[in-house]
Amino acid sequence: MSAVREVEPQEAQEVAAGYQASRTLPLRVEALRQWRRRRTLVMGGVLAALPFIMIIAFAVGGSQGGGGGRDGRITLIDTATASGANFAATCLFVSAGFLLVVPVALFCGDTVASEASWSSLRYLLASPVPRARLLWSKLVVALGFSLAAMVLLPVVALAAGTAAYGWGPLKLPTGGELAAGDTLPRLALVVAFIFVSQLVTAGLAFWLSTRTDAPLGAVGGAVGLTIVGNVLDAVTALGSWREFLPAHWQFAWADALQPHLEWGGMVKGTAVSVSYALVLFALAFRGFGRKDIVS
Repeated sequence: MSAVREVEPQEAQEVAAGYQASRTLPLRVEALRQWRRRRTLVMGGVLAALPFIMIIAFAVGGSQGGGGGRDGRITLIDTATASGANFAATCLFVSAGFLLVVPVALFCGDTVASEASWSSLRYLLASPVPRARLLWSKLVVALGFSLAAMVLLPVVALAAGTAAYGWGPLKLPTGGELAAGDTLPRLALVVAFIFVSQLVTAGLAFWLSTRTDAPLGAVGGAVGLTIVGNVLDAVTALGSWREFLPAHWQFAWADALQPHLEWGGMVKGTAVSVSYALVLFALAFRGFGRKDIVS
């Protein structure tokens, strides 16, 4: 028995010749698997269709012509038809609070839980794919698809809006305008900040995906907790405590649509979102490393 005990640790460390953990489950393989999923195509179709739906809505309902709302203030909605850039900014404004949360929660929450629900997770790890490598590949691909979804919306909106309303400077709700040459970098900054602010939702969805075998539970849980954060941010009685909520900074990207770029709100929002996301991703990796995936 003693001889057996001495051999087992050595055998456990032996690996096949040429085996490298970093080469298991390549990102391109995982990306192709996720690309062929029906929910990926449906989500892309919904985001691509939104700008055209809004163009039809403006055509049917008409625009206020920049006159502002009942209180006389001009918002992004009022300037939506001023140019293609204004229309793209308006699409981001109406979708950043909820619609863009859905693809992030879907791609990050469905990725591991779906494998568990199909009983294919154990076979992936038996390939052999190390658990950390499996999670890393799935997380990178999920974040990549989430970013692609956020880029798809403004790109389609910019193209459709330019065709419908023409190309020109970005008219600012606060007065003045941004030159057409400065519009694209500012919109790119807006998309980048929205993506960073959604890392909290990504972290929640990914962590829940490693804790449950129900994909809808992970996706719905992430969306639900994000909504709870938005509700808490609306409670003004919390005072300065709201600054620790990621939802408090989700529209800080509006500072990028000013004559003089303001970084304060976006820097604070980035710090809060990244901090929460790193903790959630760490919990996902730690919990999945100890999870029993056989039962």
